[in-house]
Amino acid sequence: MFSLALARRIARPALVGRPATAFARWYAAQANFATEGEKVIHDKLTEKFRPTELHVEDVSGGCGTFYNIIIASDEFKGLSLVKQQRLVNQTLKEEIQGIHGLQLKTMTPK
Repeated sequence: MFSLALARRIARPALVGRPATAFARWYAAQANFATEGEKVIHDKLTEKFRPTELHVEDVSGGCGTFYNIIIASDEFKGLSLVKQQRLVNQTLKEEIQGIHGLQLKTMTPK
């Protein structure tokens, strides 16, 4: 148990204090979604941006009111972070209307 706690702190600080399932979901391929909202958001972002990395997580406990999204796409090359996030917000305009919070990290692939 100690090594799992240490691995969480080293690998992904934002997951500290969350259940081990959240840790496993972070590294697992996202073929299985915990909620329908995760799937809808994932599908829209995949269609629009063809990301090299995409993680969508409902961090509201499954009720779909708060999402954590990490996305890396070539579509963001040459754009400021603000413009990258505006593009994502524009793509998810309908979904954002029905949620209370969105934690968004955009980046270009390494």
